[in-house]
Amino acid sequence: MSHHSVCIRFYITSRMSEQQAGGGGGGVGVEYHEYQWAYSIMDSSRVSTFLISMLLIVYGSFRSLNMEQEARERQEKERQTSSLTGLPAPGAHVPQAENNVQTLDTMQALCLPLGASVSLLVMFFFFDSMQTLFAICTAVIATVALAFLLLPMCQYVIRPCSDGTKISFGVCGRFTGAELLSFTLSIMIVCIWVLTGHWLLMDAMGMGLCVAFIAFVRLPSLKVSTLLLTGLLIYDVFWVFFSSYVFSTNVMVKVATRPADNPVGLVARKLHLGNVAGQAPKLSLPGKLVFPSLHNAGHFSMLGLGDIVMPGLLLCFVLRYDAWKKRQCCIMNGELASAGIEVPIVRRRLASRLTYFHCSLLGYFLGLLTATVSSEVFKAAQPALLYLVPFTLLPLLTMAYIKGDLRRMWSEPFNTLSPAKHLDV
Repeated sequence: MSHHSVCIRFYITSRMSEQQAGGGGGGVGVEYHEYQWAYSIMDSSRVSTFLISMLLIVYGSFRSLNMEQEARERQEKERQTSSLTGLPAPGAHVPQAENNVQTLDTMQALCLPLGASVSLLVMFFFFDSMQTLFAICTAVIATVALAFLLLPMCQYVIRPCSDGTKISFGVCGRFTGAELLSFTLSIMIVCIWVLTGHWLLMDAMGMGLCVAFIAFVRLPSLKVSTLLLTGLLIYDVFWVFFSSYVFSTNVMVKVATRPADNPVGLVARKLHLGNVAGQAPKLSLPGKLVFPSLHNAGHFSMLGLGDIVMPGLLLCFVLRYDAWKKRQCCIMNGELASAGIEVPIVRRRLASRLTYFHCSLLGYFLGLLTATVSSEVFKAAQPALLYLVPFTLLPLLTMAYIKGDLRRMWSEPFNTLSPAKHLDV
């Protein structure tokens, strides 16, 4: 958790120079007239921001749901095997240990904004002396996250020529051919990023971090989700709007746009290799996604990873709840049918079409659109969570209250219900 919090920023800004984004070489900015703010929202960089952020949330949420379903199927097979052999199932007492899933509790949700603030201050005050450590830690974490992102593609590619057997590497563990291929590709991408500092490779690493965080970190209830997002909203607003009054500069923007010295250049200077040291580009650490504009050279739209990850954790939670509720409804329908009771078809179809995940995803889109309009109107960096949290959380709470699920989702959303309680949903 601590490693991820270092890499995450929470804000949206309208434009930045290509040099800050890690692309090398600063372009001359094109001045926007007041009447062009509406047109700039439809710029290619804006559209890319909207599409990629929503795709990452949807993909990460379904990866998490798929991991949960696979773990449940493994437990069921182990339970059936143990019932036949009479031996206890090896994973019966640790249902989530295999996937290394971290479920946040109330205390962790309250402490996360504080930990993010400490990480932000450390990077603000000690960046120059610790930038090499930051760059190395970021590269290692991004390598693992990117391997996780590439794994399904590698499984599809290698499936015709592999039977899925695992290869032993001693104390390092056992890995399939697809896992080795994805890890090799991720190492290559990170190494090329270190050598070139290209923004596209930085975005790939950031995407891996987003998907891995959403898939491996889970929120257990709506109560924890509300506490976490509310705390991060306060954190975001303070460090974007009010940090300049305390530190005489915008700490959030300063940290996120500050490039780090390339470790290759540092090693080259130690070895007195002047040509190599001079060619090594500065690195913009992947705590954000940057998308270039096709019409205005040197202009980028930038979105912090936290503006994707934190609302994404909420959407992952409601997707898991939708799947759990659908599963419980199927069980309830089977019990009612076996008892000779007719199932209300119209009501069931309406509930299946209007899910909490769809409601929250639409709210995220509207919140991101509002944040984008605000950044263009005020011509300044905006704390995106100021808009994303209300637009995702308030409609969800309202919908849960209307459908009668608010009390259940607030405290213990995944407890098995009796058929009598299902009839009231």
